[in-house]
Amino acid sequence: MEIAGFIAALIIGVVLGLIGGGGSILTVPVFVYLLGIDPMQATAYSLFVVGLTALTGAIRNSTKGLIDYKVAILFSIPAFIAVYIARKYIMPALPDTLFTLGGYEVSKDFGIMVFFAIIMLLAAFSMIRNKKDELDQKKEVKGKAFWVILEGAGVGLLTGIVGAGGGFLIIPALVLLAGLPMKKAVATSLLIIAVKSLIGFIGDVENLQIDWMFLLKFSAFSIIGIFLGIYLNKWIEGKKLKKAFGYFVLVMAIFIIYKEVG
Repeated sequence: MEIAGFIAALIIGVVLGLIGGGGSILTVPVFVYLLGIDPMQATAYSLFVVGLTALTGAIRNSTKGLIDYKVAILFSIPAFIAVYIARKYIMPALPDTLFTLGGYEVSKDFGIMVFFAIIMLLAAFSMIRNKKDELDQKKEVKGKAFWVILEGAGVGLLTGIVGAGGGFLIIPALVLLAGLPMKKAVATSLLIIAVKSLIGFIGDVENLQIDWMFLLKFSAFSIIGIFLGIYLNKWIEGKKLKKAFGYFVLVMAIFIIYKEVG
């Protein structure tokens, strides 16, 4: 199963390299259902893998001058504050039993996975609809800085809860609110994802026991995957792949809901 997990890590990296996002949405299901790690630990591990892999992509993009650092800082500060608070204080404070409904106890692990499945559904619909053409037709938005900061805090909180990068939320915000071209938005998004994910993981280090050897090996496979994905991107059309991957994420989300509710 550990070998299967490392193969999955490679696939996650390949998807990130091919379409610039989305792959991180698979890390939590891989940790929970394939490797048998509990959801709280899985979301923490996901933050580290997502952060390190996204950082690799961001460094590559920085050499091409594609990152808007001013926008990245504006978005990242509220995002990493929110994600750190979520991982350090909010998640550990949640009770093992969230509430009781009709005699059924809704556990913390159940709540995390169902909420994660809902986020996967949103991500899937975002990839299937493929709003790239709509996003390229930018509209003037008043108070851009305020909305960018607000979006940053919201995405940071979301990342802290589910352990995913949230690129499907960040990229539209950078295009519509910050006025960035699509290529710059994707590149800047990777830097934001890297910063907030790794800072969020810092909030877990004091609360959880971390298997560093396993985590570094898993991350290494994901990083190899992102370079492989970037290489394959020359021959595979990212637009079609993104839609196909969206359907795959949709199926995965339905599977998680069925697994948890069943």
